[in-house]
Amino acid sequence: MEELKKRLRKYFIMGSQNCNRNPVHILKEAIQAGITAFQYREKGEGSLLGEEKLNLGKQLREMCRESNILFIVNDDLSLAEQLDADGIHVGQNDCSVEKVRQRFPNKIIGLSVSNIEEVNQSRIDLVDYLGAGPIFTTTTKEDAKEAVGLEWIETLRQTIPDIPIVGIGGINENNAHSVIEAGADGVSVISAITQAKNIHEVVSRL
Repeated sequence: MEELKKRLRKYFIMGSQNCNRNPVHILKEAIQAGITAFQYREKGEGSLLGEEKLNLGKQLREMCRESNILFIVNDDLSLAEQLDADGIHVGQNDCSVEKVRQRFPNKIIGLSVSNIEEVNQSRIDLVDYLGAGPIFTTTTKEDAKEAVGLEWIETLRQTIPDIPIVGIGGINENNAHSVIEAGADGVSVISAITQAKNIHEVVSRL
């Protein structure tokens, strides 16, 4: 558990739709800068499909493997299997945690939660970490919910003290430490890195 918390500390999420240049180059710079986990989220308008999606995933997977970076796939069980991902992350409206755990008994599973009702109706006992948020307002995800604030991190930490928590939504190098101080073990970012002029500087400040 403690080891997983460390590996979730600087959690980068990206798909080609988030990039204005080659995602392979962005991930390479992010790894060199010190990210500890990566989620391949090829989803939404402008995202790749089929073989293109798989081929990009293979490149990104290999880069993470070479650098011992956790490689997580977002909500695509088949892709997670094809890429031999370390884990899979799902939201409340994605594939159920029960189905994911049944198919992948030994992979890391992450689940997004934004309120106590979602926690109570979810099989928290089957997941390895929780994505808490959106903490701040975000425009990166088209289906993002209303921001829930740092208080949600504090509530979640008090409710489930032992499970690793990663803050998600609207996080950047300027507010990341407030998320950690509220009780999260890690912070996840998309545009803070994909749109950064200096990735090394951003990651060092997360």
